Amino acid sequence: MESTKTRELFACIALIFTALFWAGNAVVARAVADIIPPMALSFWRWVLAFLILLPFALPHLRDAWPTVRRHWRLLTVLAFLSAGIFNTLLYLAAQTTTAVNMTLVNSTMPIFIGIIAYFINDARLTNRQILGICMALLGTLVIISRGSLGVLLSIGVNPGDLLMVIAVSCWGLYSVLLKRMDIKIHPVVLLTVLIGLALPMIFVVYLAELALDYHFKPNMHAILAITYVGLFPSVLSYLGWNYGVAVIGPARSSMFVYLVPVFGAGLALLFLGEQLHAYHAGGAILILIGLYLAILAELRQ
Repeated sequence: MESTKTRELFACIALIFTALFWAGNAVVARAVADIIPPMALSFWRWVLAFLILLPFALPHLRDAWPTVRRHWRLLTVLAFLSAGIFNTLLYLAAQTTTAVNMTLVNSTMPIFIGIIAYFINDARLTNRQILGICMALLGTLVIISRGSLGVLLSIGVNPGDLLMVIAVSCWGLYSVLLKRMDIKIHPVVLLTVLIGLALPMIFVVYLAELALDYHFKPNMHAILAITYVGLFPSVLSYLGWNYGVAVIGPARSSMFVYLVPVFGAGLALLFLGEQLHAYHAGGAILILIGLYLAILAELRQ
């Protein structure tokens, strides 16, 4: 029992850092929006991530290869849903919708995961988990609406919002399938294989972007940005997310998504000069209460 609780605690810590690195990804993407086209950033981040992971995956690849061959169809689906389509749609959505809209739609990820898990795994949420989800969602709404109902009600719907809905749905399906299939592969090998399978998909979209004459110059800002997104949100966050899903399940892992706007606000203050307000603190408190009710309270029992 103690070993299980320890693994769950480490899973929660990994998911906290996952949310932090995802928030950093959003801040970096916003900072270099005028320097690097969206598909170029997506493609080169995964190229770098693949090159970083490959030396660590190779020693385990021989033992894992029979499993990879046996499950290659499922792995291709997981690659398409995660590194392939989720990030591609996310960057495309950023071209036609606001950051407020993207954050709002992204905050519904636990709902999508819960619904998908219900139909695929026949999963059930406890009353405390439902209350925690509601509290965390309320906290997220407070942050993205800047504490104003008028701001929230003024949000319009456009194609970018629909792309975000599809993206979040794909990530939810990926998380549920990842837990359900429980493919026994070394985590580094799994992520390397997923990236390797996704790269050709992303490359096709990147070629389309280049055909439309969207290019970038590899200056220092661009190199630093690609280095960050290629290491932290692409490698460490995926490893952290996959570990969290494997240990505590997709529904509970998805609760940590609510930490992204909290970390994002702090990072934006430090690196982009954006100001924090009272509604940030109020939203963060609600999110932390929601996390405690849905997840952390169970670890204390």
